Amino acid sequence: MPTSNNYFHLHLVSDSTGETLITVARAVAAQYANVTPVEHVYPLVRSQKQLDRVLDEIEEAPGIVLFTLLEKDLVSRLEDKCKQINVPSLSIIGPVMQLFEAYLGAATTGRVGAQHVLNAEYFKRIDALNYTMIHDDGQHVEGLDDADVVLVGVSRTSKTPTSIYLANRGIRTANVPLVPGIPVPSQLETLTRPLVVSLHATPERLIQIRQNRLLSMGAESGSETYTDRQSVTEEVAFARKLSAKHDWPLLDVTRRSIEETAAAIMKLYSDRQRNRPTG
Repeated sequence: MPTSNNYFHLHLVSDSTGETLITVARAVAAQYANVTPVEHVYPLVRSQKQLDRVLDEIEEAPGIVLFTLLEKDLVSRLEDKCKQINVPSLSIIGPVMQLFEAYLGAATTGRVGAQHVLNAEYFKRIDALNYTMIHDDGQHVEGLDDADVVLVGVSRTSKTPTSIYLANRGIRTANVPLVPGIPVPSQLETLTRPLVVSLHATPERLIQIRQNRLLSMGAESGSETYTDRQSVTEEVAFARKLSAKHDWPLLDVTRRSIEETAAAIMKLYSDRQRNRPTG
C-alpha cells in the first residue's frame, strides 16, 4: 500500500532492455496523480544469480512487481517469492503470449530480446534517424523529396521532437520552419512524393511556450515580435493560408502531446500510402 508520503515501490524485472515494462508501467502510473512510483528497474535478468539480487531488493522494499521474463524457472521463482512475501506480481507479456499461442496454434520460440534483433526494420529506423537529424529545422532542403513526411510550422509547434519520434518509427521526416519575412523554400512548395503536414497552435499557446523558452534561456526579454500577440496571430494566419494553398493537412498541436501528434501523422501517412496508386 502507498505510504503516508504518497509513494509506492514499483519493481520492473526484464530479461531484455526493460523498455516494454517501463512504457506500460508509466502509462498506468500516470492515471494515479496522487501517488508516485519509486521505480526499481532490473534489465537483463537472465540467471538465477541475477534474480537473487532482484529478490533481495524486492524484499527490502515491497511493492508492485511487473516482469517480462521468458525463462520458466526464473518466472516460477519470482512468482513464488512474491507470494511468500505477499507482494503482487504480474507478467506483462505472459497473457498476450498465451492469446497468440491459442490463436496461432503454435508455441513461442522463447527468444529473449527478439524484438531488438538487428533486422531490416532496425536499420530502417537508424536510416530514418540519420535522415531526420540532417534535415532538421530547414537544413538541406535539396533533399526534401527523399522524405516520407515533411513537417512545417511556425516556431514552437514541436516540429523537431515530433520528427525524431516519427524517425524512431522508421519514417524519414524532415521539418521546415515558417519564419516571418523569410521566403518559403521553393523545394518545399513543389513537393509531390512526401506527405507534407502543417503543425499549428493557437496564438495564446505559442506565446506561452515562447515566453517560457526565453526564460529558460535566461533572456530577460526577447524579440518583441516573437511574443507579440498581433505578430504571432499573423504568423499563424500566414501558415494556415500557405497550407490551404498547397492543400497540406493541418494538425492542431495546441493540446496534443508529441506522441498524440505523431500518432495522428502516422495515420495520415498510412492512409496516404494505402490510397496511393500502385504500378
